[in-house]
Amino acid sequence: IRTQKLRNGISEFFFYKVIYPFLCGFCYICRYISYKMNSKKQDIAYFISFCIEQYKNEKKITGETASQILYEYGVLSYLYEHYEVLHTQSRQWILEDIEEFIELRKTKKL
Repeated sequence: IRTQKLRNGISEFFFYKVIYPFLCGFCYICRYISYKMNSKKQDIAYFISFCIEQYKNEKKITGETASQILYEYGVLSYLYEHYEVLHTQSRQWILEDIEEFIELRKTKKL
């Protein structure tokens, strides 16, 4: 398993296992893949990468840590499945929704 860091600070292994299905939108690999995707999937990929970035900045954590948290609690799938509604909301509303979603998932795990 290669663990070389990509430009945005995440390992290649983590990228291909977790982020790749949702695409981070920032590194050259994602830009190339996004270029080859249809525009709807590309919009969803950019939206998810925006959410990861905003969550990372809000929590003052690394991109890898943010991605791990969002993946662990199923937030990335949630963002993908509910793109049509969520992408019309404000940044703050989305972050609050993500927080609420994670809290609900934490209580279910207890």
